[in-house]
Amino acid sequence: MATTSTARQSSRFRCAECGWTAVKWVGRCGECQAWGTVAEAAGASAPRTSPGQVLRPATPIGEVDLTSAAARPTGVAEFDRVLGGGLVPGAVVLVAGEPGIGKSTLLLDVAARAARQGAATLYVSGEESAAQVRARADRIDALADSLYLAAETDLATVLGHVEASAPQLLVVDSVQTIASAEVDGQAGNVSQVREVAASLIRMAKDRGIAVLLVGHVTKDGSIAGPRVLEHLVDVVVQFEGDRHSRLRLVRAVKNRYGPTDEVGCFDLSEAGIIGLPDPSGLFLSHRVTAVAGTCVTVTLEGRRPLVTEVQALVAPSTLPSPRRTSSGLDASRLAMVIAVLDKRAGAPVGAQDIFAATVGGVRVTEPAADLALVCALASSVLDRPLPVDAIAIGEVGLAGEVRRATGIGRRLAEAARLGFRHAVVPQGSRADSAVPDGIDVIEVSNVAEAIETMRRLAVAQPTPALARDTA
Repeated sequence: MATTSTARQSSRFRCAECGWTAVKWVGRCGECQAWGTVAEAAGASAPRTSPGQVLRPATPIGEVDLTSAAARPTGVAEFDRVLGGGLVPGAVVLVAGEPGIGKSTLLLDVAARAARQGAATLYVSGEESAAQVRARADRIDALADSLYLAAETDLATVLGHVEASAPQLLVVDSVQTIASAEVDGQAGNVSQVREVAASLIRMAKDRGIAVLLVGHVTKDGSIAGPRVLEHLVDVVVQFEGDRHSRLRLVRAVKNRYGPTDEVGCFDLSEAGIIGLPDPSGLFLSHRVTAVAGTCVTVTLEGRRPLVTEVQALVAPSTLPSPRRTSSGLDASRLAMVIAVLDKRAGAPVGAQDIFAATVGGVRVTEPAADLALVCALASSVLDRPLPVDAIAIGEVGLAGEVRRATGIGRRLAEAARLGFRHAVVPQGSRADSAVPDGIDVIEVSNVAEAIETMRRLAVAQPTPALARDTA
């Protein structure tokens, strides 16, 4: 009886995702909140490890050679921007994104450019046949003599290919399709992904090979597989974009060798994927005359300022509950701005159908775009178009105040570079940063003042009777 009691007390339940332990079984992990990952683990104490022989003595940190850790450009400038200058030998990069968003196309282009620079490159495809990958390479002009291709799903065979070809860059598409015969379960489960990733990382560190791993994502957008996968790799890159748009954004979620606030912009088409060093023109409607219900703002994606156009349409509603539809904007943020306009500025928008969207398929989530949305809604209500060379930047609070935005200097500099001449910004923004030449900065403290300022800047034109009655 004592032995049984001791065995029960020594048993532990461990989460397969993050390693969290509990004294009893639970259906949901208390650390990573994953369901069905807690299982009973052996409670016997692990054997003690005896000290081993030191083959390479510890080196003073000031004498460590840095040349082996220098980043090497991939040839894709936008990808290098996100990585912090390029790929570091021995680094393991996890590239995650939704199916069909362009991960394989981008990494095949990176592999071909690295091979053209003289680096032996091995591309392992576990999802497509070699002929399918070759067809894509022909389409995007990604053929190179030093680029080797293998269609394999067995981990031992993949490691054998690495031994035979001795590449400087290894691309595995994807880590969820590779399986080890020494681990039970199908490819893609928690144990298999952990073993495959650990083996590839160990090989990369021992041989100094840069490794690019493609990772799947779940329905909620998180990376599939155990959470420990993100902790093991050196860089985690997220591939984002609307499936109905050509724009793709690449941002680093984790980066041991560079910043995590850089964003790379790409244009995905049938001819391949092309970096966009100046993507601001994609988010503006190319029109000559001013149109009511539009306003331009400058958003920050990481360190990069992007000029974005916000459009709004306010129309009389025939339904008991007016419609609120948004595309590219946060729906809850839109509802808040509408309530502030109705309560604090007296705008008759509560019983109207309201449609709001961004141009070019870009998604705007930062609060600094609130003021542009306010101006676009007011312009649509008054049916008075704003000048095409005016922008609005600022966060709107529930009390109707306009708050300062971060990086106002970079935003104004980008607007001035693209030819904008008027900027409506929060009160006190001039003191935070220098104002570029050629742009008139107008400070406002609340939404009512902002609407009045935009009314003065609005293009003079006859106002229809319906718009006059509504105003």
